Amino acid sequence: MTNYRNAALFLALAAAWGSAFAAIKAGLDAGFEPVLFAAVRYDVAGVLMLAYAAYAADDWLPRSRADWTVVGIAAVFIIAAYHAFLFVGEQQTTSAVAAVVVSLSPVLTTGFARAFLPSERLSLGGIAGLLLGLVGVVVLSNPDPSNLLGGNTVGVLLVFAASTCFALGSVLTQRVDDDLDIETMEAWAMILGALLMHAASLARGETQTIPRNTDALYAIAYLSLVASAAGFLVYFELLERLGPIEINLVSYVAPVFAAVVGLLVLAEPITANTVAGFAVIFAGFCLLKRRALASELRNFRAA
Repeated sequence: MTNYRNAALFLALAAAWGSAFAAIKAGLDAGFEPVLFAAVRYDVAGVLMLAYAAYAADDWLPRSRADWTVVGIAAVFIIAAYHAFLFVGEQQTTSAVAAVVVSLSPVLTTGFARAFLPSERLSLGGIAGLLLGLVGVVVLSNPDPSNLLGGNTVGVLLVFAASTCFALGSVLTQRVDDDLDIETMEAWAMILGALLMHAASLARGETQTIPRNTDALYAIAYLSLVASAAGFLVYFELLERLGPIEINLVSYVAPVFAAVVGLLVLAEPITANTVAGFAVIFAGFCLLKRRALASELRNFRAA
């Protein structure tokens, strides 16, 4: 029964996070300015997560310098930079493409871990896996040599920047010796990240107006309540049950949901480049994590 529950939660998380890319696209099409949209999403999600941290965590408030340092890193890289680049990038590309580029995060995280964590080293196979992931991004963007800034290339590059910020932030938080519960860290990172995105929105000269149409309100509600608040709660539970290797695989199931929802709801096409780019990025992940995946497969068979 536990295995069925884990599988159901895993698919629910992949569906929530995959369909979030279509919700972002829908909100942008409904008139939201991109960085303001991301900021409002985490205004709501941050308050909800802080309420949950106050209920579930041992301490809902960061206390030490190390606690605030890890919150600051997460706020800058994992929340603010990641979502600002992602939301702006999705203006120029499809939900499926954005989800596939974001699925590169586990590959980039491994690369940054090898660079910044003394205990980690990148083997030749790991380097090959990292390079494969980058090749996948090129396949996705399908750049025109005569017009490198045309088509969806800029959008893909912006989403790639988002994925890079997320991966870097994930590694840098591991370098800090803090005592925070993960719920507390996420809550305060969301709140501070939202404030940073409000500042960035003002700096970009975005109109500080929240659209009142149905599509915009549905999009912000879905992203805040389902993808962020509920999604992270499911993520925390699965992280404890499954461990980091298996939970990373959600990044490779989510693009399937993103592609299907984008096709059915937004009529976004699924191109051959999207499928090929996803296959190459996933191959890079498997090459990087080949030993860990083999170990997980042996454990699964033994169970």
